[in-house]
Amino acid sequence: MNQQIKFDRILFESCPLCESKNLHELKRANCKNHPLYHQSLQEKILWLICKECNHIFTEGYFTDWAFKLILESINESQTVGHNAEISTNISSKMIENVLPFLSKGIWLDVGFGNGSLLITASKYGFKPIGVDLRLENVKRLRMLGIQAYQSSLDQLNLDELCSIISMADVLEHVPYPKVYLKKTFKLLKDDGILLISMPDTESISWKSLELRNINPYWSEIEHYHNFSKSRLYSLLKECGFIPINYHISKRYVASMEIIAKKLIID
Repeated sequence: MNQQIKFDRILFESCPLCESKNLHELKRANCKNHPLYHQSLQEKILWLICKECNHIFTEGYFTDWAFKLILESINESQTVGHNAEISTNISSKMIENVLPFLSKGIWLDVGFGNGSLLITASKYGFKPIGVDLRLENVKRLRMLGIQAYQSSLDQLNLDELCSIISMADVLEHVPYPKVYLKKTFKLLKDDGILLISMPDTESISWKSLELRNINPYWSEIEHYHNFSKSRLYSLLKECGFIPINYHISKRYVASMEIIAKKLIID
């Protein structure tokens, strides 16, 4: 059955996490002032809430032509090498949170952006590998001597299994997050670690942004999801991971950073 297309988006027929069709409109936001907005796209983003699992997501995800328009531009902060000194400090904190669980092996960063996490991981002795959709970033990372691929995670194949896979503010960009989490499970060693960060709708910081009517995430044009901590935890468990540590993310406001371990299946 072909999904319905509304101008620049393919509409979700059901909740992309639990597949319930019990969906309600939650909020409309204007994304016209977003730096990646293109005049060919709709100005409004419609957010829905699933009444079964309480997940919040957009009415649909971009068609191929619309997504291509988004990829043609890039935020300066997402370019390899941007603001390296400050980014390194943040990245080192993320890596040090992982070290008690794993301290060597392949570190795959999905949607590596400015490359800081991989560059810093290499200093700690990890073998860095990056995957990103933007070709220019892939080229720049390769120039630094780091293995990198232009690909979506679900299409990526590696010769070796990874010790750590990080998705720092990535999963909310993916139409069907389960696809990425299940691929992550396959790419990780049995004792592998998943490091994941994203905004948290249950945090006090999020609620503060809402009260002041200055929440930037509703108009974030590249986001398809707004996760709560509890919904993310249940999704991780469903996909074969057990959350083992929680931190406040230093990357963006109102964000969480979760370390999860791959469950070994007998």
